[in-house]
Amino acid sequence: MLIDIFSDLVCPWCYIGVNRLARALGERPKLRPQQFWHPFLLSPNLPVAGIDSALYHTIRFGSRERARKMMAVVEETAERDGLPLNLERISRTPNTLTAHRLVLLAETTDHGETLIQALFSAYFVDGLDIGDPGVLLALAEAAGLDPEQSKACLAGDGRQDLARFQAEVHGHQLDLHAVPCFIFERRFVLAGAQEPVAFLPLLDLAAGDTGIAA
Repeated sequence: MLIDIFSDLVCPWCYIGVNRLARALGERPKLRPQQFWHPFLLSPNLPVAGIDSALYHTIRFGSRERARKMMAVVEETAERDGLPLNLERISRTPNTLTAHRLVLLAETTDHGETLIQALFSAYFVDGLDIGDPGVLLALAEAAGLDPEQSKACLAGDGRQDLARFQAEVHGHQLDLHAVPCFIFERRFVLAGAQEPVAFLPLLDLAAGDTGIAA
């Protein structure tokens, strides 16, 4: 089953939504999903070095108080899901274009999902700066990517333009304004970090569409 996933690596709802999808797939053990990860840049114009996280959220949500309330909802949701989340460790919000470039590389060697989970964990659990090339290289190697290919990717081998192109074109074609967004078999769409039970009907529809016994 094909599952296209649009996300940004610093979006907490993407972190939550991707893990909810994994829980839903656990309810359908006969399915053999092929997951394809697509970049969606929430803040494409951030400086390459990123900005202070508190400042970023204040700008994004309009005030410190509103940002605090929004992050409290995220923390409550993650805690209810049993998902580790340490927002207090995050000091910088990075530009994620470089990280998405690595994901594109990882997908060519079947390490995409492993790297995605490593990036989410590094950012939301450990508070690491996933815009830092050194951090990205270490995560890529731990995920099984070839070190030399990873270095070439981080140095710029065309994937930066590809990542930005995909983010802009896909977002325009699908009229995406927020993530996460999940598309099953290129036909059935679920937007947002929905509860695991919300995925099941679409998984069943997609399975029936491909003749898979769910």
